[in-house]
Amino acid sequence: VNPGFQRQLKLYQAMGCAVDSSSALYKRYRLEMLRERYPELQDLPREVFAVDPTSICQTPNTEVLYRCRKCRRALFRSSSILSHTEGSGPTAFAHKRVTDSAQLCGDGREKCTSFFTEPVQWMEPALLGVMEGQLLCPKCTSKLGSFSWRGEQCSCGRWVTPAFQIHKSRVDEARMLPVGNFQAAKT
Repeated sequence: VNPGFQRQLKLYQAMGCAVDSSSALYKRYRLEMLRERYPELQDLPREVFAVDPTSICQTPNTEVLYRCRKCRRALFRSSSILSHTEGSGPTAFAHKRVTDSAQLCGDGREKCTSFFTEPVQWMEPALLGVMEGQLLCPKCTSKLGSFSWRGEQCSCGRWVTPAFQIHKSRVDEARMLPVGNFQAAKT
């Protein structure tokens, strides 16, 4: 049996035997296939890009909105984050000759220091025709992270392909309060 077909079957099984286009597994698979289908990365289909949060008036109450820490522009929603399994940590960076034993044993800090997202509409000009580069805020042009269609290594040690990496230190979470709870708390 074709290995590509076996991979599709495993993906289908992991999604509960139903095609769930909102699943992070499905989104990652779709991005990998896109890279193979469009090697020049030109004229990418519009449906590849998640909707820019600034183009929709209201975010559903269950979603977290992430904003640029510098100018507060809405960048992406929690539904655009593509999770990955945790890597082997600093030992994955052995090729970089990390010798400090404190770094190798871990000191309780958060392992993943970045979000890996699906591409969002505001990223489109930076992504077209280029294999890798920086992701800059569309409003204030501060550096948010980087992207690579070939993949990048997360701070936890996992290799993520393709990678649209936004550093957690460059964004703030904006949680929406349900209107009913806000009014109840106000009285």
